[in-house]
Amino acid sequence: MDARVDEEPAGGGQTRIQAINREIILQAALEVFSVHGFRGSTLDQIATKAGLSKPNLLYYFRRKQDIYEAVLRDTLALWLEPLAAIRADGEPIEELRRYITFKLRMSQEQPQASRLFANEILAGAPVIRGFLATDLRTLVEEKAGVIRGWVSDGRLAPIDPVHLIFAIWATTQHYADFDVQVRAILGEQVDGRGFPEQAAQAVLSIILNGVRPRA
Repeated sequence: MDARVDEEPAGGGQTRIQAINREIILQAALEVFSVHGFRGSTLDQIATKAGLSKPNLLYYFRRKQDIYEAVLRDTLALWLEPLAAIRADGEPIEELRRYITFKLRMSQEQPQASRLFANEILAGAPVIRGFLATDLRTLVEEKAGVIRGWVSDGRLAPIDPVHLIFAIWATTQHYADFDVQVRAILGEQVDGRGFPEQAAQAVLSIILNGVRPRA
């Protein structure tokens, strides 16, 4: 059964229903790409997951490449928003706590997005290489400057800010990208009610205690 429903756009723009259908396609594509990667995924798989016929899928996106790029753009925008929100005038430990907590929650609630990004990087970043070297680099340099300022003011221990950001990314996304490994080691406790909070507390303690100012 075809899930697509259309209505006439107001003033030539995208209708509400079209926007909903586009979001359904992108969510379905995220699930397919995160499992099979770009090369292993097909338009038929995405259409089936979205509940659309292939012709109706192509009504919204001309190529698989276009869908993949749109999913990556949405993923990057969502994941980088909290990094961009780190404030220089905030309390350093609380700013980092907020960022780490958000990243852990994203790994828990949207593991497919993390895996999609990881697969893109492992493939050599063919789609987002330019973004990594421009927009992402600029954002990281900006926030590294904020952290460097905190260190200079004695509000954080002497640390390399870029490697701190790398460590946060690697630690928080581990629970999504290496879910199979985590489950193999921890077993049933991964699905226990308190596991997300337990993991968050451990990660926060390790990272934040490492960056607190020394006596």
